Amino acid sequence: MTDFPASPAGQVLVAGVGNSWLTDDAFGGAVAARLADSELPEGVRVFDFGTGGLDLAYEAMRGYAALVILDVSRQGGDPGTLYVMDADPEDVAPIDDGEVVNPHGMDPLTVLRFLKTIGGWPGRVVVIACEPGEVEEMSLEMTPEVRAAVERASELVLETVDGLRGELAAAR
Repeated sequence: MTDFPASPAGQVLVAGVGNSWLTDDAFGGAVAARLADSELPEGVRVFDFGTGGLDLAYEAMRGYAALVILDVSRQGGDPGTLYVMDADPEDVAPIDDGEVVNPHGMDPLTVLRFLKTIGGWPGRVVVIACEPGEVEEMSLEMTPEVRAAVERASELVLETVDGLRGELAAAR
């Protein structure tokens, strides 16, 4: 018999995403690995979903109160620049009836569109992203700027999670 973890209601899911074979796209997984090696607050779960967007969607549908997505994002800054962005469900278009979605190619936006469409949107979604230097070339090594941002991003995630947990406690 399989023991399933307790319901994640009221908990925060931290999700690293990206392809570890594409240089700086490994950022999300690297931060998730760094966090997994640290002491996390109660009620916080960290996973490296890699390119498994459908896995992320299914996990998020379990009822988390908040979701923190770790990824790269080209915003125009210098490589290694960190960004914190709130994902507003009003700004995310649902998947249209008849629209084909490749479950093997679900990027974070598609995951959020899927969650919105099926009514599985977590209470709050925050994206912590890093400006990449290189994501088009195959390499198992991140650029020095992005590699250096992993520690800062880990600290930023913990600060963000702390704030989210405070908001959740105040809402009870």
